[in-house]
Amino acid sequence: MADAAGAEKPQTIHPLFIRVTHWVNAFAIFVMVLSGWRIYNASPLFGFEFPPGFTLGGWLAGALAWHFAAMWLLALNGMAYLAYGIVSGHFRRDFFPISFKRALNDVVLAGRGRLDHAPGRYNAAQRLLYVGVILAVIVAIFSGLAIWKPVQLQGLTALMGGYDVARLVHFFAMAAIVAFLVVHIALAVGVKGVLAPMFTGRAEAPR
Repeated sequence: MADAAGAEKPQTIHPLFIRVTHWVNAFAIFVMVLSGWRIYNASPLFGFEFPPGFTLGGWLAGALAWHFAAMWLLALNGMAYLAYGIVSGHFRRDFFPISFKRALNDVVLAGRGRLDHAPGRYNAAQRLLYVGVILAVIVAIFSGLAIWKPVQLQGLTALMGGYDVARLVHFFAMAAIVAFLVVHIALAVGVKGVLAPMFTGRAEAPR
């Protein structure tokens, strides 16, 4: 829609519900990752530990308290986001179909600095990444529950391959989420016009 001078008027491209759940999810994941690193340090799976300055909780019990609080926030907010995405058609309209060939092509274009990234429009690489991180979060929550209550939720723990395997699944789900965040934040900060609409909801509508 253009005004009297012919300029393109900003339009809402990110509804309020999407913006609120996005930032709540971001906060919850941030808390879970940092507290999870502190929990990991108490019993490392591999031959390294995370720097204490990049962890949250101060000690194991404190980290667990932060982790569980953020877990419930992420689970409840995530379910609300999933319900909205399905009912509103957001997922069907913006995330599907997914083409692995086009996603690979977009990654190549991004590496050359030629990838089109218009606000409100999801390219093939973004679609694949967003669906992938949603699945990673779901896996992280269920594997975390299997670790937390291995006796009470023994069926879930068995489905994960047992307690020790569930810890590995949880770790690699976390690693996938962190990898997504690195790419996501770099894109949001590095590409003009991407970050602001996640606060205001408005930008020039993609043509």
